Amino acid sequence: MSPPVRLTGGLTPRRSPNSRGHPTVVLDLHARKAIAIVRPSLFSDEFDQEPLPVIVPLHFLVRCVLVVLALLLIGVFAIAIHLRPYAADGAPLREETHRQLGLPPCTFKFATGLPCPSCGMTTSFALLVRGDMWNSLQANAAGTLLAVLCLAFIPWALASAYWGRLLLIVSWDRVLVRVVVLFVTVMLVRWGIVLLVFYSG
Repeated sequence: MSPPVRLTGGLTPRRSPNSRGHPTVVLDLHARKAIAIVRPSLFSDEFDQEPLPVIVPLHFLVRCVLVVLALLLIGVFAIAIHLRPYAADGAPLREETHRQLGLPPCTFKFATGLPCPSCGMTTSFALLVRGDMWNSLQANAAGTLLAVLCLAFIPWALASAYWGRLLLIVSWDRVLVRVVVLFVTVMLVRWGIVLLVFYSG
């Protein structure tokens, strides 16, 4: 009669006496040292990282729009250079510079007697292109901010159109929203200060 077989861990078969004195063949099925391939945890730090941005080539129409916008802004600054933001005695103007283009006076100011949020914006453009930053800020700080943003937009738009992708920007929508919120905030805060000075004076 063949001896009974008992399965344990290991690879090498060996004999072992049982309680009745009969030999028992022990067959080890598992190695003492083994390498296991374990699936990585879903809570790894790799899954917590943001995905890398995908660079999407610009459509030809978008590239044309960027070039057109840059050319329009160049025209705006050419007009600002043409304007005279100083009085006859050399004193810097604060507003009404747009009337040199044949435009009517500010309707809001004409109706209420108070300056509107955009009053002095054209003057601030004309002063900024001449390097007169301080008087540009006094004319309209929001106009100064807008002029700086437009000056930065011109080379960026031309470079993006040339390379066919948005340079230094991952999300155009996010940047546009932040710029608009910043501009509107500066304009309203500046207007509130102007009204406060107007009524306190």
